Amino acid sequence: MSRRKQASEDEVAAPMAAGARLEAMRRRVRLSRVAVWTVIAAGPIALGLAVTSTPTTVVAAAQDTPAASLRSGSAAADPAGYAQLFLGLWLRSSTDDASTAQAAFAQSMAPNVDLPDLAPDAQSPLASVTAVRSAQRTAGAWSVTVAAQYGDGRVRYFAVPVAADRQGASFTVTGAPAVVAGPGRAEVSTSVYGVSVPEGDLSSAVEEFLGAYLTGAGEVDRYLAPGAQLTAATPAPYSALSVRQLEAGEEAAAAEKVPADGTAVRVLAQVEARDADGRWPLAYELVLTARSGRWEVSRLESGAAAGNGGAR
Repeated sequence: MSRRKQASEDEVAAPMAAGARLEAMRRRVRLSRVAVWTVIAAGPIALGLAVTSTPTTVVAAAQDTPAASLRSGSAAADPAGYAQLFLGLWLRSSTDDASTAQAAFAQSMAPNVDLPDLAPDAQSPLASVTAVRSAQRTAGAWSVTVAAQYGDGRVRYFAVPVAADRQGASFTVTGAPAVVAGPGRAEVSTSVYGVSVPEGDLSSAVEEFLGAYLTGAGEVDRYLAPGAQLTAATPAPYSALSVRQLEAGEEAAAAEKVPADGTAVRVLAQVEARDADGRWPLAYELVLTARSGRWEVSRLESGAAAGNGGAR
């Protein structure tokens, strides 16, 4: 190709490339204008959000990263469920029948652990296994105490050694289970419910609320304080309910009349619930608040997470 012809083609290509770049810039400008006018049309609040939202999002993402790494620590690696599953399989397996699926599974979870040798006339089958305690001995090494309950009512406790990776994604039983003593009984602090509540407005409010909550006798909402959110247990687990004992943490709960609006009391209700299978002793912790001459339920403490306010 001659130098003159090549120069001519270059002269043509240069304006075309420049024109393409210019058109791309124009499109970006038009899009930016559309976005700006859209935000302005939405009002000053939207404009303020558009200006401030991007930096805030970046900062929040940076702050969330350490929290995510903390969640994958020792709490996430707790192998209680793994140890419970292994012990159930191991106790039901035998060297006489090592080819069963449960025996193979148990051996895959604990490659260096022998299976038990069950007697042919063993009469009391395993009923259930439940992990009751986990203790981290060293980094990646745990000891899980598992309770095994047999058909005849006997309970044995086994300590199962388990190795876990740092992420809590992989586990291995590292040794044979050991029969150990069960967990000790912890000391119980003095109850905060030291005031006996007589029959009256407060006891009636508690009994009627729990009746609606557990038996479906009426609507739960009618007994709730403003802002409280509770839903009844469904389907209703019991057919009848009665309060056997009611204690409170504040003296105001024992007053003959409902106190001033806003007065709150904590109560512990010992109840008897009944269904077709029998009678069941249950206990419920509640917070009630006085309003307009009546007691209203503000919170159901039983089963509520800390800071949850008893909302359901």
